[in-house]
Order: sequence, then structure tokens, then C-alpha cells
Amino acid sequence: MTEPLRQGATIGILGGGQLGRMLSVAASRLGLRCHVYEPGEAPPAGHVADAVTTAPYEDTAALEAFAASVDVITYEFENIPTAALDTLQALCPIRPGREALRVSQDRLTEKTFLTDLGLKTAPFADITDAESLTQALEIIGTPSILKTRRFGYDGKGQARINTPEEAAAAIEEMRGAPAILEGFVEFSCEISVIAARSADGAVACFDPGENIHSEGILRTTTVPARLSQAQRTDAVLLAAKILNALNYVGVMGVELFVTPQGLLVNEIAPRVHNSGHWTQNGCTIDQFEQHIRAVANWPLGDGSRFADVQMENLIGDDLDKLPELATEADTAIHLYGKDAVKAGRKMGHVNRIIRG
Repeated sequence: MTEPLRQGATIGILGGGQLGRMLSVAASRLGLRCHVYEPGEAPPAGHVADAVTTAPYEDTAALEAFAASVDVITYEFENIPTAALDTLQALCPIRPGREALRVSQDRLTEKTFLTDLGLKTAPFADITDAESLTQALEIIGTPSILKTRRFGYDGKGQARINTPEEAAAAIEEMRGAPAILEGFVEFSCEISVIAARSADGAVACFDPGENIHSEGILRTTTVPARLSQAQRTDAVLLAAKILNALNYVGVMGVELFVTPQGLLVNEIAPRVHNSGHWTQNGCTIDQFEQHIRAVANWPLGDGSRFADVQMENLIGDDLDKLPELATEADTAIHLYGKDAVKAGRKMGHVNRIIRG
């Protein structure tokens, strides 16, 4: 096994948003440094990282200099250009590996990968034009949802189709991008499992959390989720199966639907995940430290939960509630240091300890 990173070693992080920020904080607690690569100016992670490179992913010289300055590279988002990854991988190990990115960057590839593992998903079909959409709707039916295969997040790049007559408008919204049609699923709740795997194959999972979304954006995650013990076990085993199939190293978020037919996989995210923020105040080792441990070849930590927690995202003008939130008992505030408040923008989150 590769030796653990030494004290003072540097972890490179692709992406400078709030996830990169919280990864940097976790790394610093373990005596490790972080160097962030981010095309945008003044990223939130830059406030707490040891170094920041501000350059586009097309800048080969900047990528090479970045790779030469770090001991291992990880990332806080999936949509990193393949050419940039090619440049970086030739100079420095990337964890999690490229296969996890390849699978998760394309919704069709991801759904196919999951079903090939024998896991259940919503019904889906590849959509290339209006005719293929019409044919898919005849099989999958409505309501259903048309999504771009790549680059969609927080409800973006999606169009709901309630009747076949809405198909033309939906395909127009895709603006020619390759798309996937997904059937709606009757489910009692959505849950997510935050799971970690080390290079030696050890797996550790946090308790499943129950998610509530609004307008395509996660609003709250609550633990414990309303699950039977059998469902809880199945969710953890399912996540472990995905990690092992990808020979994964790091933390992954696995979103699942709870249905009468069992657990269906909604999507996977090869990184720390919004629905895992509750671990910051409900576990001794949170998801960010767990990820740093995995990519740095440290032993994984114990992900046991010592408190019931509800995480609530602070989105846009929710930040106006800050004076009130600061007076709430059993409430931990986590702000991202973003310079501008925008509608739909995640500005921070709070973790509330649930007592009684």
C-alpha cells in the first residue's frame, strides 16, 4: 500500500467552491496543506487554502505547474474537462480515479453502469432528437423528465413533460444537447448514503439521511431517515457495491428513492456531497475529513453518529435569517464566504441537533 501523506504534504483540489473550502479546513486539522485550482476569481475555498491557482482548465502550463506543486489531486465537482485530467494524471495521482468521473459526468452512462451492476433505477432512454423522444414517451409514459446528459445540477438542464404534447417544448429546452428521458418514480422518500472507500478496499458509510428538495435544490437532510433496519442495511450495502465496482478512493454521495419495490438509485456524486453536511455536527469524523483521509492514504475514521441532526441549506435571501439563527440553541452555522447573494445560490447551511 502507498504510504500515508506526511505532515505538511499538499493536496490539490480542482474547484474552489464551498466543498473545496470545507475540504481545505478538514485537511488543515490533519496537518496537511491544500492548493486550489479554480478558473474564477476569489473563490470561497481560497479564503482557507494555502495556495490558489486562478487559471482556466485549458491552460496547460498552469495545470502542469499545479500538478508539480501537490502530492495528490482530488476534486469538488464532476465536470472537469477530459483534456485537463489527461494533463494532470500524467504528473500526479488523481483520487477518486478517472473511471468514477467518466461514469458520473454523463447521466446515460451513469444509469447504464448502475443497471449493469444489477441495481434498480428509474426507467430511462437515450434521447437524440424529437423522434427518439416520441418513441421513448410511448414506452416510459408521462409524467417524465427530460434532462441534459451532462452539466446539469440543482434542477438546471431539466424539463418536465406532463403530457405528450409538451415534448416539443421540452426538446427545444435542451438546445441540441444530448439528453436522457427518465420516468417518474412513486417513492415515499429520498435518502442518501455518504460512503467512503480507501485504497486498500476498506469501506465506511455514514447513516442514511432523508432529503427534502424544493425547485430542484436540496433544502434539508435529516438523520436518522425514516427507514427500517433492513432498508438501512440495503442502502449501505448498495453504496459499497458501487464503490467497489469503481475501485473508488474517497467519499461518494449515493442518492436513493425508497419505493414499494425496494431502493432505486437516483444518482451518484463522486465527491463530498451537500446531503452529508450533517456529519460536521453529528459525527466525530465528518465527510470532509473522511475524504481527506482516503485520498491521503490515512486509515478511514469511524463514521458513527452521536446525535440526531437536521441540515438546512441557506439559499439566497435565507442569509437574512442569520441574526435569528445565531441565537438558536443547538444550531451550528456554516457560511461559505460568497461575496454576492443570488436567488438559488447556496450561501451556507445550518446543522440543528435534534433533542427529545
